[in-house]
Amino acid sequence: MTSAIAAAVPTTYYVPAQSHWPILGSIGLFLMVMGGVRMLHTSANSGELVFLVGALVVCYMMYGWFSNVIHESMSGFYSKQMDHSFRLGMCWFIFSEVMFFMAFFGVLFYVREFSVPWLGGEGAKGITGEVLWPHFKATWPLLVNPDNTLFAGPKEVINAWGIPALNTLILLTSGATVTWAHWGLKKGQRSHLIIGLLFTVLLGTAFIIFQAYEYIHAHHELNLRLDSGIYGTTFYMLTGFHGLHVTVGTIMLLVMLIRSIKGHFSPEHHFAFEAAAWYWHFVDVVWLGLFILVYWL
Repeated sequence: MTSAIAAAVPTTYYVPAQSHWPILGSIGLFLMVMGGVRMLHTSANSGELVFLVGALVVCYMMYGWFSNVIHESMSGFYSKQMDHSFRLGMCWFIFSEVMFFMAFFGVLFYVREFSVPWLGGEGAKGITGEVLWPHFKATWPLLVNPDNTLFAGPKEVINAWGIPALNTLILLTSGATVTWAHWGLKKGQRSHLIIGLLFTVLLGTAFIIFQAYEYIHAHHELNLRLDSGIYGTTFYMLTGFHGLHVTVGTIMLLVMLIRSIKGHFSPEHHFAFEAAAWYWHFVDVVWLGLFILVYWL
């Protein structure tokens, strides 16, 4: 163990004092949701401001709450039972994230395999589509919507073997570098830990930059927008939420890098790093599904 951690591991289950962080986080999330809803309605004002205030409150909450957790860990308050609770909590959290993305993948599957063919006149429920839009061709990606005057479709789809393929390579490489960092930590080789984490953070940042560039190109050049029909909606919902998770994961790994430089972790006690690494591998796997189902097929 590092000198900053207490030598004796407690045998009791640590119960922290009452905290204001949960209610503060709830307020921040509420403001973000309200601001987001107002931004979706162009007639509403101040949506961006409300969203920004909520995001700042959430960031302040996360900084303060996790600072408390780091202080408690470094003070030696956590027993093996507490460590086990943290691991179970992280496992359930990642499981909930899996279900979150499965819901959106389910929407994409339903739209491609059922809704769009029905609108094109296929199947038992396709009669309505034939009557309302007799000239509509059910193809995917959907570039021409049934009523293209109401929802103008995009000009073309994004080439899977451009930026998406590059971002796939970036994330797969980052999965290898974070594993390298984990190996260095378990072997007590702190230089490998720090270098591996540094490369992972840089790769995560590169992914975010490339995706932002892709969004700008899609929005301005290809007319691929959130309101470009169901193809635009599913594209931005899936890739946008994944991009948010990459951003969160990059911040988590940056914090792990700073803590590693300060010498917070030891080969025996480093669950915070493991939790961030688990989360990052989850992000990698989700992106593989996105690349195949959203960009490629």
